[in-house]
Amino acid sequence: MLKDRRNALWRPSRRLFLQGSAAAATALAAPQIARAQNKELYINSWGGPWLEAAQANLFDPFTAETGIKITTVSPVSFAKLAAQVRTGVYEFDVTTLGGGDIVRANQAGIIEDLDSPYEGGLFENGVASHAFATLMAWRTDAGWEETPQSWADFWDVEKFPGARSLQRYAARVLPIALLADGVAPEDLYPLDIERAFAKLDEIKEHIRVWWTGGSQSTQILRDGEVDMIGIWHGRYFEAEDAGAPVDFTWNQAEIDRAYWVVAKDTPNMEAAKMFVEFATSPEPLAGFVSQANYGALNPAANEFVADAAKPRMPTSPDNYPQVFEQDMSNWGGDPEEVSMRFDEWLAS
Repeated sequence: MLKDRRNALWRPSRRLFLQGSAAAATALAAPQIARAQNKELYINSWGGPWLEAAQANLFDPFTAETGIKITTVSPVSFAKLAAQVRTGVYEFDVTTLGGGDIVRANQAGIIEDLDSPYEGGLFENGVASHAFATLMAWRTDAGWEETPQSWADFWDVEKFPGARSLQRYAARVLPIALLADGVAPEDLYPLDIERAFAKLDEIKEHIRVWWTGGSQSTQILRDGEVDMIGIWHGRYFEAEDAGAPVDFTWNQAEIDRAYWVVAKDTPNMEAAKMFVEFATSPEPLAGFVSQANYGALNPAANEFVADAAKPRMPTSPDNYPQVFEQDMSNWGGDPEEVSMRFDEWLAS
């Protein structure tokens, strides 16, 4: 339907990114499930609050409507997605990708062509589901005289001493570094990659943990292992709801869009595409984002979102003016090459 709406700035190829990747080697060695077309759909899951909301609002209702059982597979892994497409042995049929990874996946030719189930919902062969934000949070018992307000404060280790944490994910960290260096949100893209890495050099020794999983980020904030963190907003609220002495700001929070994708040539193609359409339809999506504190990307879902759920959503009218969105179509470099450089930088 809307395949012609795909961003023409990125053209998919069959290039794969498994060479020399330890993560990919791990994925290839992991137990896999060879399956024919059947009445069971395997979905790659984030776990935690995401899974709870997806189970209640997407997975169980889809099964009730279609008779197709859903089994979840964790953790979410780009390397596994690439490995199973390369080998033809599939562990899951459907997964979600953020803006950075979906560009890489389309370049690699490891996701299926999709039609958009709603107007404007397709980007790089992924159907937009929900928005989430990486925001700055901190411990209120850190002993500072003032409250941090921006990513520049995150970098200010004299005014706000203590251990820091950021996600080990270049596409989200580089824009944050540029904001800390004084770049205005409207001037971020295309990213000045060299300037971003130079700014990261300044904070590197103060990053105690480069977190890789949402539950890990919640735990180190809740347990006081770090004083300040860049964390997904849903995971922050998990720590707050657990009673941890924490606070946060929506100012300069970074919105990323999550997209449902279907693994290339999966044997459960028909059921996988049915699920993507169902999961991004208005009422199921509204239930999912309301429970998990995300922002719905299908505009028709918003009429089913209660006002009480909106304060924790990055896309709400009160919060959205304070945040910025990633712009992967004008990113400023090859996401895969920058990701590899980032890993090398961390190891140096």
